[in-house]
Formats: sequence, C-alpha cells, structure tokens
Amino acid sequence: MTTRDERAAARVAELAVQRGLTVAVAESLTGGQISTALAAAEQAGQWYRGAVVAYSTEVKHEVLGVPTEEVVHAEAASAMARRTREMLLADVAVAVTGAGGPSPQDGREPGTVFLALDAADHHRVARLQFDGDEPMEVLSGSTSAALDALVAYLEGRD
Repeated sequence: MTTRDERAAARVAELAVQRGLTVAVAESLTGGQISTALAAAEQAGQWYRGAVVAYSTEVKHEVLGVPTEEVVHAEAASAMARRTREMLLADVAVAVTGAGGPSPQDGREPGTVFLALDAADHHRVARLQFDGDEPMEVLSGSTSAALDALVAYLEGRD
C-alpha cells in the first residue's frame, strides 16, 4: 500500500465518521487491496462494513448478481457495487473489475478497468485505462482510483 493510498483511506475514515456513513467494497482484480487500505484506517470498526473479493467469474455472477457474461464491463462493476452495498448494509460501496494483464480479458485490453460507486442518492460507473504492461501498476492504479472515488463522493464532489 502506498502512502498516497494510506492518506486517501484516512480521509475516507475522517469523512465517513463525520457524516455518519458506512462504506463497503467489491473487488475483483485488486484482490483485497482496497479493503486492506480501508481496514487499516482510523476507527474502521465504526464505519467500514467489509468487502467481497470476487476474483472468480462464477462468484461475480452467483454472489454479486453480475448480469452480463463479460465481467470486464460497466454493467458488471455497477452490479457489484449495488449488490455489495445491499448485502453488507452499507451507505456507500465502491467496486472494481478489470483486465489486470498481462493478457486481455473479455475482449478488453490489459489495463481496462471499470469502477462503480453506489449510494442511495448516487450511482456512477467510470471506465479507466492503465498501462497494461505491468499488472501490479494496474492493481495499484485501480486501488488508488477507488479510494479517490470514495473521497470525492464523501466530500460531495462526485
């Protein structure tokens, strides 16, 4: 975890406590990195509900209700965020799914990532593109983007 991610997670913690909101995560390609950052933040037991790390396609379909055959897709990220928020009884959830590389997945080039944020009053999906040559860079970039999306939402900028 980078210092930047630690700062972003600390900001999520601060804002979640201030606003009295709970946070959850659905992760695929990041394999728990977002959850690790949030769980290490201050007072996590008060605001962090947990995560679903759905690395396998079958889990995405069966547990998180991903409706499309392709899991590297905006609809997949959207379903992951919405279902995780519901299952973990959170106020806001963020989800990431993508092709971490080095090979393509679902016809998407390595480095293609979909990030979704779901709350009762807000739903957004974004497509991100990272340099797919190095999987760890894709995972790191996806983790940072998810934490930044949470900060933006909690600050009212999203």
